[in-house]
Amino acid sequence: MNATTIPRAPRDLAGRIGKLPAAKRKGPPEWLPSAIVWGVTALLVLARQGTALTYGFPVMATLAALYLYFKSPARYLGFMWWVWFLSPEVRRLADWGKGGFTQTSLIQVAPLVVTVICGLTLLRHYRVLAQRRGLPMLLMLLGISYAYMIGVASSGPMAATYDLANWLYPVLIGFHIMVNAHEYPKYRKVLLDTFIWGLLVMGAYGVVQFFIMPAWDSMWMIGSQMASQGDPVPFGVRVFSTMNSSGPFALVAMAGLTFVMAADQRIKWIAGGLGFMAFGLSLVRSAWGGWIIAMVLQLIKASNRMRLRILIGAVVLVALSIPLMTFGPIADRLGTRLQTMTNLSDDNSYAARNQFYATFMETAFTDVTGEGFGATGTSTKLASANGDLGKYGSFDSGVMNVPFVLGWPGALMYVSGLGILLARAVRASFSLRDDKFAQACLSLALSMVGILIFANTFVSTGGSLLYMSLFSIIAARHHAKLVRRRNAFHFKPVGSSR
Repeated sequence: MNATTIPRAPRDLAGRIGKLPAAKRKGPPEWLPSAIVWGVTALLVLARQGTALTYGFPVMATLAALYLYFKSPARYLGFMWWVWFLSPEVRRLADWGKGGFTQTSLIQVAPLVVTVICGLTLLRHYRVLAQRRGLPMLLMLLGISYAYMIGVASSGPMAATYDLANWLYPVLIGFHIMVNAHEYPKYRKVLLDTFIWGLLVMGAYGVVQFFIMPAWDSMWMIGSQMASQGDPVPFGVRVFSTMNSSGPFALVAMAGLTFVMAADQRIKWIAGGLGFMAFGLSLVRSAWGGWIIAMVLQLIKASNRMRLRILIGAVVLVALSIPLMTFGPIADRLGTRLQTMTNLSDDNSYAARNQFYATFMETAFTDVTGEGFGATGTSTKLASANGDLGKYGSFDSGVMNVPFVLGWPGALMYVSGLGILLARAVRASFSLRDDKFAQACLSLALSMVGILIFANTFVSTGGSLLYMSLFSIIAARHHAKLVRRRNAFHFKPVGSSR
């Protein structure tokens, strides 16, 4: 009797396919390290042990991140986002516990250290850069490397290295997701859980911050001289919730509100309602516009059934928010801000941006070699003798930041990599119509690109959201291919003959 069988898969392919079903491993629960970090942090805050918290939090966060990175790479990514969400508030509570504002705090480095651990993925999987799917990453890394070398020579190693981190870690986050495509369903669940619950926590705290203005937040606003965030009094602040300022918070809230339409968590409508109110009270118009772009794109890409669900969801979200949005002080603040969007002639911010584009565009696009990292943004403090912002310390245009900092060679490589990545993500999205998370990621990524004119969404929080979204789509497509191959190579014998 001869049985007819399907040939075995090549060893390397079989190895990748074998990774698809996650094997259960013995050991502590995956949620335990995160619970320990936040539990001990809460105890130190309640005990007002500010000094212990200042030194202990970065150590705890780093150790927990390292453990999770090797034990559960997906949960590591969720923990990383929680550190970004909450560490600024932890820093303020530590200062409050110590009884005074401190100009610098070790807690500030915790999110960066936790995120840079993603660099281990690049070291472990550098061969992926030689593959077709790694080409965009390789081009962006080459562009970043060029700008770093120019920056070291022109601004010094400290300023250049600080700026390098802000440009590099968003790309590393994306690469980490891409090479773990075999665990894409787990990453999808972790990220949705993280952003929905994060929206709930930050949205609720943001509303409290607007109505009450906690003492530690007020102390931080006064000490850091954050005049752009409004007044440190109830009803006077531009909500920044648990984050450092209203800009990053608004981008994270925008992402959370985009993912609400793709989530299945029962808490999502409460999170969406509170998050929507805090998002509005941040008064960040570029993020408002970005969210509208994301919603429109989701409607365009969705099926008719999904369009109805999104529209119903938007109606529910607005209905949940109306009771507080029409409350006196809230309505006044939002009304004043909305008027500036319809009456641009009286908008000082709009006029200043127009003037900046008119006077600086030629400089940005004719600087062939580029100024390198450390030439713009907060990194200029490290290149300044007195620690003040440099000439281009206030630089909020991503469109001009790229050519001015990266120069023509760096910008060509970086933008080429990003362009290839965007094209692949858009193409992949057509085969992922049933994946609501992938469709939400595409909407979020394109909205981030759309608001480049107002902010540099290639770096820091905006860059992390952009590349997390784009590489999640690539991972979803790669995972679907692995599943099809696994099914193709796991047929039983189909017949026999005498």
